[in-house]
Amino acid sequence: MDVMPQQPPESPTSDPPLRSSDPYGSPPPTPSPPGSGPPLALDPPPPSLHTTLRRAAVGLVAGAVLVTGAVVSVPDDEKEAASPPMPGPVMRALTATNGGAPVSLSDLTALIGNRQSWVGTHPSDARSWAVLGSAYVEWGRRSADAAYYRRAEQALRRSLDVQPGDRGNVAAWVGLAALANARHDFVTAKKWGETVRARQPKDWMAYPVLIDAYNGLGQYTAAGRAVERFTALRSGVPALTRTAQMHRNEGRREDALAIAQDAAKRATTPAEKTDCLFRLGELAWERGAPEEAVAQYGAALRSDRAHPPSLAGRARALAALGRTDEARRDYRAALSRLPNPEYMLELGELYESLGRGDDAVDQYTKLRTTLTRESGYGVDDSLLLGRFEADHGDASQAVKVLRAEWDRQHHSAAVADALGWALYRSGDSRSALTYARQAVDTGGRTALYAYHLGMIEGRLENHDPARRHLEEALRINPHFSPLEAPRAQEALDTLGRSPADGSQDVQPPAAPAEEAPVRTPPASDAELSAGH
Repeated sequence: MDVMPQQPPESPTSDPPLRSSDPYGSPPPTPSPPGSGPPLALDPPPPSLHTTLRRAAVGLVAGAVLVTGAVVSVPDDEKEAASPPMPGPVMRALTATNGGAPVSLSDLTALIGNRQSWVGTHPSDARSWAVLGSAYVEWGRRSADAAYYRRAEQALRRSLDVQPGDRGNVAAWVGLAALANARHDFVTAKKWGETVRARQPKDWMAYPVLIDAYNGLGQYTAAGRAVERFTALRSGVPALTRTAQMHRNEGRREDALAIAQDAAKRATTPAEKTDCLFRLGELAWERGAPEEAVAQYGAALRSDRAHPPSLAGRARALAALGRTDEARRDYRAALSRLPNPEYMLELGELYESLGRGDDAVDQYTKLRTTLTRESGYGVDDSLLLGRFEADHGDASQAVKVLRAEWDRQHHSAAVADALGWALYRSGDSRSALTYARQAVDTGGRTALYAYHLGMIEGRLENHDPARRHLEEALRINPHFSPLEAPRAQEALDTLGRSPADGSQDVQPPAAPAEEAPVRTPPASDAELSAGH
């Protein structure tokens, strides 16, 4: 939704039912902002979390309020000179959040419980409403429960009702930018972030949300400038991880690796260490080193044995090594903790590659259901829906969904690649070529993008470029997909060597659209419109 910062996105009018249980545990019930009606019904935390929340609420409320109001505004040199309060889960969460570092789920739970209790009796504390709203955004992202985005928006709006952003409440504006990013509404996130930057250009909090928004829009030059500004204002592990990601996006994987390794060495908290090791696993996977990826993901899981991204990453690498039983185990473990539709798609494609069509359809059906539910909370999943439809559903519908995404100014390499591939799968390879080339030019040496471009060029009988890009895909990562990597090799074998090598040029294989993919049952009109 494209709105100005003075007009925050509207909440959905209906509230789909929540999951009955969450392996991570759900935060306690949310107090309603005054005048907003009855409380939102959330599942209570399991018994194991009650003690944490009770301890967080007793003895830490006053200190948390002071930190919440002061950490954002006190200069770094003054914070370092002051004696910090006694550590605790709320303090750890606030310290990490205000430093731009990852927060453990237990500390995040404690922070949410603490701020819920506080605003229930202090409804005019704008800063605490902003902290609560931002914590809800993070919880929704970490639990894959988009219902928390609605609660986040309510809390952030309440914060701005008490104290408008132009009267100093920029924390709520930053929270709304983070919320828009979580919903994949990068245009709105950019507007919120740029509003904060215009008012307080030396406040580092504006830059992480701007980096994410610029990357989502494909504005990579602006993202690079935002990273540089962020690192000038904020040193340490968060700055290093952002810089490593920037180099990775630019295709400078050696530089990305060196900086990511430095970040891992400097990480001090378990959450920070887990995040850094996971990123090292991702870099190893992307450059086609599955053994190293398994090792890095395993190290992250030794720091946090229930870290879903590392479980899913290790599953991907194990599948590449032919250890498919272990891969399925890790995917199922990741999904039990974080029902991420991306993981559902990956597991479905693994099942399909193993000839287990019924299991694949089960994952694809769950994926559709999840995307429909998230759409009800304002999440734009057009990119993932389009990718899924192109390979496992209706390619013409994929084109429709992804063209709408492109028209919303989401011009990232990922969207360009997905739209190009959907056009190819629908039979329009000539139109596909422009988007596929843009994805390869801006996508940071990604195997999947090179494969897609090679296949499109092959159908257009541009055989030499097709060979080059298929070879590049398999050189970058010969195991980039359990379904598509074998097809890349088959296409390359069919094309043969270049004429300069003395071989006879032959026609490329038939387009994958002519194959019979594993399909889910037909989607309803409401499901198909979820990506819009």
